[in-house]
Amino acid sequence: MLTTLREQLVRIPAGGITMEGNLVIPPDARTAAIFAHGSGSSRHSPRNRFVASVLQEAGIGTLLFDLLTREEDTVYENRFNIELLTDRLKAATRWFREQPQTSGFTIGYFGASTGTASALRAAADLGPAIGAVVSRGGRPDMAEQALLKVKAPVLLIVGGSDPVVLDLNRRAYGMIRADKHLEIIPHATHLFEEPGALEEVSRLAADWFTRHLTPAAR
Repeated sequence: MLTTLREQLVRIPAGGITMEGNLVIPPDARTAAIFAHGSGSSRHSPRNRFVASVLQEAGIGTLLFDLLTREEDTVYENRFNIELLTDRLKAATRWFREQPQTSGFTIGYFGASTGTASALRAAADLGPAIGAVVSRGGRPDMAEQALLKVKAPVLLIVGGSDPVVLDLNRRAYGMIRADKHLEIIPHATHLFEEPGALEEVSRLAADWFTRHLTPAAR
């Protein structure tokens, strides 16, 4: 049974706008996952919130935030502006590292859909500041040449019944030079709606972050 932890509403400045987020820090946590949601989604994504709850239960802090304002999200092209989304993710990362309660944390990224591309680009730019990246049904191919520069360990999780995204992940996987693993969940489709599929995603993510974000692993 998952424990209910205090969720804090936060406001994150980024280039003249303010992004809203939900921050949860379990007792004694020293690691955290910052989420980068996919196109058309938000910090309220029920799938990401479920994954976050499992990470929290494992003692990992979580930050889910809106990469776009409501007004920006009405412009369809913004949802696929990977450069903009990467800048927003890096702004959230800077903000997180500047907060007194999380300044010494080891940080990982959890990306979904197009959010994976921004997570990988940000990880490439920030280097050792990012300890691990996990992708759920993501589009790592949209990170393009940044894949070659990622140093953080990368876990790509894809549904076995999501053939187009699986092919894109396999191609991107070949470009990643860091420690990496491609996990295919049998019979799962793009949204991992099948019984037990999202639970498996969450377990894999928690294991990956625990392994790579803990001080002994770095």
